[in-house]
Amino acid sequence: MAASPAYGEEKGGSSSLGEPEYGHDPASGGIFSSDYKRHDDLKEMLDSNKDSLKLEAMKRIVAMIARGKNASDLFPAVVKNVACKNIEVKKLVYVYLVRYAEEQQDLALLSISTFQRGLKDPNQLIRASALRVLSSIRVPIIVPIMMLAIKEAASDMSPYVRKTAAHAIPKLYSLDSDQKDQLIEVIEKLLADKTTLVAGSVVMAFEEVCPERIDLIHKNYRKLCNLLIDVEEWGQVVIINMLTRYARTQFLSPNQNESLLEENTEKAFYGSEEEDAKDAKAEAASLAKRKPYVMDPDHRLLLRNTKPLLQSRNAAVVMAVAQLYFHLAPKAEVGVIAKALVRLLRSHSEVQYVVLQNVATMSIKRRGMFEPYLKSFYIRSTDPTQIKILKLEVLTNLANETNISTILREFQTYIRSMDKDFVAATIQAIGRCATNIGKVRDTCLNGLVQLLSNRDELVVAESVVVIKKLLQMQPAQHSEIIKHMAKLTDNIQVPMARASILWLIGEYCEHVPKIAPDVLRKMAKSFTNEEDIVKLQVINLAAKLYLTNSKQSKLLTQYVLNLAKYDQNYDIRDRARFIRQLIVPTEKSGALNKYAKKLFLAQKPAPILESSFKDRDHFQLGSLSHLLNAKAVGYQELPDWPDEAPDPSVRNVEVPEWTKCTSREKRKEKVEKPFYSDSEGESGPTESADSEPESGSEENSSSSSSGSSSSGTEEEEEEEEDSGEQSEDKEEEEKRPKRKDKEGSHKAVLGSAGSPSEEEEEEEGAKKAKKKAPQGRKGHAETSSEEASTSESSSSGSDSGSEAEAKQRKVPPRSKASPKEISLLDLDDFTPPPPQPIPSSSIISTSLVTDLEGLTLTDTSLTPTLLSPAFSAVKTYELLHRMAGEGLAVEYCFSRRPFPGDPHMVAVQIQISNNTDTEVKNLRVNEPKPLSGMRIQEFPEIECLAPGDTATVVMGIDFCDSTQAANFQLCTHTRQFYVSIQPPVGELMAPVFMSENEFKKEQGKLMGMSEITEKLTLPEKCRSDHTIVQQVTSAANVGRVPCGASNEYRFAAKTVTSGSLVLITLERREGSTAQLTINSEKMVIGTMLVKDIIQALAQ
Repeated sequence: MAASPAYGEEKGGSSSLGEPEYGHDPASGGIFSSDYKRHDDLKEMLDSNKDSLKLEAMKRIVAMIARGKNASDLFPAVVKNVACKNIEVKKLVYVYLVRYAEEQQDLALLSISTFQRGLKDPNQLIRASALRVLSSIRVPIIVPIMMLAIKEAASDMSPYVRKTAAHAIPKLYSLDSDQKDQLIEVIEKLLADKTTLVAGSVVMAFEEVCPERIDLIHKNYRKLCNLLIDVEEWGQVVIINMLTRYARTQFLSPNQNESLLEENTEKAFYGSEEEDAKDAKAEAASLAKRKPYVMDPDHRLLLRNTKPLLQSRNAAVVMAVAQLYFHLAPKAEVGVIAKALVRLLRSHSEVQYVVLQNVATMSIKRRGMFEPYLKSFYIRSTDPTQIKILKLEVLTNLANETNISTILREFQTYIRSMDKDFVAATIQAIGRCATNIGKVRDTCLNGLVQLLSNRDELVVAESVVVIKKLLQMQPAQHSEIIKHMAKLTDNIQVPMARASILWLIGEYCEHVPKIAPDVLRKMAKSFTNEEDIVKLQVINLAAKLYLTNSKQSKLLTQYVLNLAKYDQNYDIRDRARFIRQLIVPTEKSGALNKYAKKLFLAQKPAPILESSFKDRDHFQLGSLSHLLNAKAVGYQELPDWPDEAPDPSVRNVEVPEWTKCTSREKRKEKVEKPFYSDSEGESGPTESADSEPESGSEENSSSSSSGSSSSGTEEEEEEEEDSGEQSEDKEEEEKRPKRKDKEGSHKAVLGSAGSPSEEEEEEEGAKKAKKKAPQGRKGHAETSSEEASTSESSSSGSDSGSEAEAKQRKVPPRSKASPKEISLLDLDDFTPPPPQPIPSSSIISTSLVTDLEGLTLTDTSLTPTLLSPAFSAVKTYELLHRMAGEGLAVEYCFSRRPFPGDPHMVAVQIQISNNTDTEVKNLRVNEPKPLSGMRIQEFPEIECLAPGDTATVVMGIDFCDSTQAANFQLCTHTRQFYVSIQPPVGELMAPVFMSENEFKKEQGKLMGMSEITEKLTLPEKCRSDHTIVQQVTSAANVGRVPCGASNEYRFAAKTVTSGSLVLITLERREGSTAQLTINSEKMVIGTMLVKDIIQALAQ
């Protein structure tokens, strides 16, 4: 009966018969209750021949484990059922074994053959569970068996089993680290896995076993970036953190050539104005010498694919993306994380604490990021103390001259709080604001002095400590405050505050010559009862008064030193002996006696009140080490950026020949996204889907992006394996007649890009083009009317997208024999242009002739009328190089004319040149894939472009006031080319004309956070009025505003999409210096525009 008391406890006192009480131990129900043996009923059920009873018993046992009950004594009875035929029972047995295999290793080893059989089970869940149990048995003797099981599971057909194999790798590594080489082979194999289920787990194994083997990531980098959005949340966190470290070793810093664009918060906080001015001059001088930074396409891919995860419901994922952007993104793009982090402040207090720790670090370096969300950091009365103190830290970091009055009003409210720690932190925050922002120093000091009359002693004490630090900056002006504080020595009892007052009086005793000796007299009375920190300051005060006013204080000093000589604390005794020898001249005193006054009353620098988060950014944000501000076990340092970029071709993946078979080309192109970076949009590499790295050409500028098509197609390859070969066979039959043409085109693609034969053909093509040019133009004009009607159908594109269908898509012959003539009476197709908000004089055109040629009677969005190119005056960008386009060269420019179809779109003029010796047909835009919010108005299809001919068309793009690239496909009758247009920020606006008074009125509305000011140095060649205006208008599409002052230039524009005003003021100062001010509620546009205009003026 020894077991009965224990069993009674386990039962929870339930002994009545009837329904079993599941609220307590599931095994202790009245039906099965037995006072003799614990869990005897469950053991009987497990030994029975009925699967239903076994299943019921296992459910109860698992329920016990879930509630934290100990069920280890059932291990022998459960492990027998591991060979049970019933799958449901088997699953639950494995769940139990995973929990207790480590505790009952000897018994688990007896069943190891059963686990090995389980690895061959047809059910994937059983195979995975068997591997999980096997890896939970922590016995070195079975390491070879575990190793074999992991290798087999890594090749399993089921992704769930492969995921379990990835989980088992760190377990085996911790058991026997000698297996590292074999495990790395398995990790390398699993990293090549294409399923999202495995990705997160294998990266976790990689981080645990071999984080230094960065070479394993190269080939899988693009795939991991593309899979990231579909991986489970904790996998996303692991992958993002790993890719952050990877990117820091493989790409150049995007901020290496940072100009005067972003204010340096460090300077604003801790530097003097003179230093800032010197640095600004030095930066402006070096600006012209710097090489332009071009972001690696793979770097851009990582930033682009992680950005959507800022909307994740999981706070850890958002934090991971935020730290990635902070450590990897260009300064202009980091701002996107602020909104997501502010959203997390609505979570639980634990999440808030971690987020605010990171925001406090970020806000020191990138203050402008969080300024729009200032009110989100205001403190609620319900916030815990640690959250309040962190919010105070952020508010102090964000304080600047524009918002300081608001912040100080907030602080005033906080001082009345009942939370004493919080009040003390608020007073320190006021002190920091006063230190950093000179113009409010006196206001803060007066406010703190008023707090000295507060009833609360802690508030007074903290105020004294802060005032002491502030007075050190300009003591001569504040002798009244020092006198006021001297009177407080009678009332204040807090040791730190008393010590601070005594230090101030001693340090500036010359400013208060009458009061200082009296304070010393009072302190000498109470010396024996003071705290040690106060006693030390009393000794210092006595010494300083002895040196400056020995008549009044000689006897007092000797009295204090005698008291200190016999004090209980050895520090005080030592200090008293040292000071006596130093200040009282005797025969034995050495040379130092002469310098006593210099030693004691030396000029001391004012303390710098710095943020405690100032140096935390050397830890990776979001890590435990950053949270603790100490290196935690297992923390991996964030590598420094390399000086030179490593070879980007290591990330190119060789694609086997069979994956390029023509039946799949179109499917690949549908899912693929171009890999060139947004920042490179002006002249970034553009390639067709066919041109892969196998071309072997070193001249191919996009070698790094050419491999991307393979990773882009990895998701589809799984579907292709499962979907069978029927579709391929069908398409093979359809395409048999065209096989020869295709082979020819493949040879052209696979050949070297710069071969002599190609150059000869180009020369011949150019000669032929001269002869055929008039004929080609005639043909083009004849087909132009038909193109309008077919543009809709051609732009939509067919899903199958095979070349056969592309050829069949030709326009059926019309009933009308002659092309439709354009006359003033045919108004069917004529839609009057909408009223333009911008006067015609705002358009900067090459000449009056080009303006008149542009005024066609038909809508330019409907017919591909050959507009006279504005390419001579406006900067052109390459959209498709003739080598990448196989003879088709495409350039574009921003014509700065209103787009006829939609005033909210930017007009992009595209010039297409046919450099081949054959006609190019069905030129059109296919499947535009703009980012959310963007819209693309395609140009109408060009039926035929003769050899050597050039066509100019206009398309409209609504960029949504953002500089992100618009991606689309440029298609001919045989090929598709992925291209992208990225606008400079200056092209996202249209000029506005206003009077000087209107300008000032609007500028007054856009102050504070909507204003960005930068100083710059104008080079000699850019100091005339004409040059300055020309450079600013070349950098941005703005209109000049009249101005009375001769040294000021004003420009105004509004953004094309939202119509937000952008006001630019350039004020010339003495010499070559100038100040650029931009007022706009669109802070990102303003920031980028500052950079562009400074670059234009520096050239």
